[in-house]
Parts: sequence; C-alpha cells; structure tokens
Amino acid sequence: MKNWLMGAAAALVIAAAPTASFAETIRVTLQLPETHSLGKNWKAFAKIVEEKSGGDLEIQLFPSAQLFKDKEVPSAVGSGAIEAGSAFIGRFAGSVPAVDVVAIPFIFDGEAHIRAAVAPGSELRKTIDGAILKETNNKVLWWQAFGRNIYLNNESAIAVPADIKNKKVRTYGKVHGWTVEALGGAPTLMSGSKQFLAYQQGAVDVGMTGASAVKSRKLYEVMDHMTLTFDAAIEFVAIINNDFYNGLSDEHKAIIDDAAKEVEQLLRDEIYAEEAQTVAEMKDKMTVVELSDAQRAAWVEATAGVVQRFIDETGDVGAAAVAAVKAAK
Repeated sequence: MKNWLMGAAAALVIAAAPTASFAETIRVTLQLPETHSLGKNWKAFAKIVEEKSGGDLEIQLFPSAQLFKDKEVPSAVGSGAIEAGSAFIGRFAGSVPAVDVVAIPFIFDGEAHIRAAVAPGSELRKTIDGAILKETNNKVLWWQAFGRNIYLNNESAIAVPADIKNKKVRTYGKVHGWTVEALGGAPTLMSGSKQFLAYQQGAVDVGMTGASAVKSRKLYEVMDHMTLTFDAAIEFVAIINNDFYNGLSDEHKAIIDDAAKEVEQLLRDEIYAEEAQTVAEMKDKMTVVELSDAQRAAWVEATAGVVQRFIDETGDVGAAAVAAVKAAK
C-alpha cells in the first residue's frame, strides 16, 4: 500500500510539472568519419543551427556509413528514412543525369571558374538543385567541395593523352568513363575504398581520384606518380528531406538556410587550401607532374567530344547545365 501511494504521488508530481520542450532532431548520414572535412563541415553546421535555434533544432551525425552506404543516401533521405545526409553528387545521375556536368573534362577553367559556377544562386545551382528536388524529393542545402580530379600511375609519368591509351583506368562515374574512352583507355568503375588494393595488385594501370584521397587513403604507398590534370570538379551535396524541411517553421528554415550558406563557403576555402597543401606534401613521396600549357591543350583537344556526348544523353536539362557553367566564366 505504501509503495502504491508513493507511486501515485510521484505520478501527480510528474503530471503537475511543466511540459518539457523537445528539440526537433535532424539525423544526418555521412559516409566519411566525422574527423574528415565533410564531417567537420556538418559539425560546424550543427553548432550554428543549435545555437541560433536555442536548442530547438538538434543535429545528430551518424558518420562512417553507420546507417546507409553512399549509393543509398539519395533514396534514404528522399523517402524520409532519415532526415538529411551527404552524398557524392554523381549518385543522383540515375534520376538527374545533368548532375554529371561537373565531371565533364576541362569544362572549368580553374578554381575561380568552379567557385563562380557552383555558387549558391548561380544558374547551374538553380538547374541542378531544382532537378534534384523535383526528381528525388531531396532539397539541396549546400554543395560540399571535395577537390579536383587527378591521375595516378606507376613507372613512367602520365603527361600527354597518349599515355592513357590502352591502359585500364579506375573511374568513379559515367562521364569519367567517357573521358577515359576519349583518351583511348579502358574505364573500370570502382569505389574509392577499393583503390588501394586495386593499385597494389595491379588490377588497373591508372587511378583517377581526388588529390586529398592520395593522402587520406595513403595511395602514395602503391602509386609513384600523380598528374595534376585538375580536369573535373569533385562535389558532394548536403541534402534534407523536402517534406521534413517544409514541416519546419519559417524561423527554423531561415536558420538552416543561413547556416548552409556559411558552411558551404568555409568548406570550399578549406578544401582548396588543403588540396594545395596535400600536393606540396606528396612531392616528398612521389613524382608530381604539373601539365604545361601545351600539354593541357592536348588533353582539352583529346576530350573535347565528351561535352557533346553529355548533351546528347542528358537533353535540355544537361544542355542548360553546360550553358550555365560556360556563362559563369
């Protein structure tokens, strides 16, 4: 009887207590460790959002593919299985082929051109972000820079297009495969995590990846040449389920949108600075080849047909994306 009375009293106290306010939780799936640049980027976003919302919005990060693999992220976020996440932009190519515009070789003249073309509010962003939203129910919060494409190999260095001819080349997207074909090579689609072993065992002759991966994945241990073609941009996107986003208050939407713009610029600045630092560090571990103007012109000429192939396959949206990139010069 005594225990029953104590329980009843406790229940009355709980019932009489003020109702606690619960934070709106946004779960985020990430393929990389939280110590990676993209993980730090989400943590910076979380800090801003949680502080400005007074704790009414809470970001929970699930790094290292704890919940979903990279290829599963677009459907997981779009369906509402999780609220938000990061995915390589090429993962949307099945629904929105035009996203691969950033992989077209030499469509960008350099870092400044990339920055202008992919800036929030740019024509390219309107075209790509709008198509992703329409086709997948994923709202793009911001683009996450990952650096630029380079080539890796052993023995003699890659310097001119002929150096790719008849070589088996690791790629990470359809348009990258077209580039390799234009150079006379044989593309082999392969995830980033499989690179080290593939290079070590000679499963491919040439590697295609980002400069940052050479350091983070220790690819310099199995490849001794790095050629800085910087022929394509590597981009990820931070996305949120559109239904979830629309269910937020206007105040919370504004906080999220403002934070997204802030962390997008921070990451892009950091990535290009890290890319330059990585290249400098790798010069002590491998031969780093920088293309001369004449060599670069030869690469541009050899791969020129890829842009028309892209337009032919992607239609009006792809053509609009190409036009938007060119107009951003």
